[in-house]
Amino acid sequence: MLPDGRDEIDRRRDRLLASLALIAGVGLFMALPFALQAGAEFFLPLTGAIVIAIALVPFLEWQEKHHVPSSLAALVAVVLFLLVANTALVLIIVPAADWFRVLPSRIGQIQSNLAPLIDYYSQAQKFIDQTIEMVASGPAAAAQGAAVEAPHSLLQLVATSAPSAIVQMFFMMLAIYFFLAGWTKLRRRTINSRGSFDGALVVARVIQNVVDATSAYVLTIAAINLSLGCAVALVLFLIGMPSPLMWGGIVALLNFVPYLGPIFAAVLLGLGGLMVYNDIWLALLPAAVQIGFHMVEANAVTPAILGRRLTVNPLLILVSLSFWGWVWGTPGALLAVPLLIIIQTVVAAAGTPDIAGFLFEQGTLTVNQHPKNNARSHEDEEGG
Repeated sequence: MLPDGRDEIDRRRDRLLASLALIAGVGLFMALPFALQAGAEFFLPLTGAIVIAIALVPFLEWQEKHHVPSSLAALVAVVLFLLVANTALVLIIVPAADWFRVLPSRIGQIQSNLAPLIDYYSQAQKFIDQTIEMVASGPAAAAQGAAVEAPHSLLQLVATSAPSAIVQMFFMMLAIYFFLAGWTKLRRRTINSRGSFDGALVVARVIQNVVDATSAYVLTIAAINLSLGCAVALVLFLIGMPSPLMWGGIVALLNFVPYLGPIFAAVLLGLGGLMVYNDIWLALLPAAVQIGFHMVEANAVTPAILGRRLTVNPLLILVSLSFWGWVWGTPGALLAVPLLIIIQTVVAAAGTPDIAGFLFEQGTLTVNQHPKNNARSHEDEEGG
């Protein structure tokens, strides 16, 4: 009688501890977005550095297989990333600054081009006028009035940025380097820290799956977006659109943001076409070109290349995009899908709902039987 009462007390205690753990977990989960938003200056560059570093891990491991020291391989990977970022900056930001400077002087032409379409929509005319005035009085007017020279390299951009931006970029580069330099030791130490062979095997599989899924997605999408940007730039060059490489770079960059990015790219191309061409239909042709290429890419090219292995639920993409966009703005939107892939991979390997059990190799929401009950069941099995 007494052992049964003791078992009941143990079960109640376990349930109480599980309830407290669940309440604490829910509280931390609810507070996490606000903590990430308030600490964006720290968490955003750190998260971006982790995602970029994970994407660069295959290149790091390839170098290590060719007997390159980890520290040197990490340095080469960081330098390669900086070269790509600097090239993108030169192709996009430098010409974009010139477009912003001439935007106020092209407002009349934009209104003239749109006049045939908005003669029947007076409210649309008012909305467009207000929008153009807002844009012209914002960054464009400031750029025209100040006549600040556009940055021609990543180093010049850092030098002309706010001190906080410089610190964040420097912190991000250091985080990428040290993450890559210590990746092999960190992975080995994490696997060896597990108390059982099965636990070590699970952790090794999770780490490899995270690296494979994240790097495959980031690099594949980057290659697809680069090809898309080059195709759009080529067509824009053929129809005489100024700065075709800038527009191609904008299309490639915004295509990293699912759903919203291509729409925004089409709007920008439409505005750019209205600034250049006098005929309304020719002015809308650059946006039509981008939309056409995006439809082919989104419905044929990307599904064929990525396949089912990297297919992500569209609803989860929307939720992740809205969440990280709300927390960190445009950088969060760019990181939304890679972060979703990392979280999905870890959760799939950890199992649900006991993620804490995966992390600590013990069940948190499970109720263990009393040792005496285990002994009884074992004797019953032997007797049977």
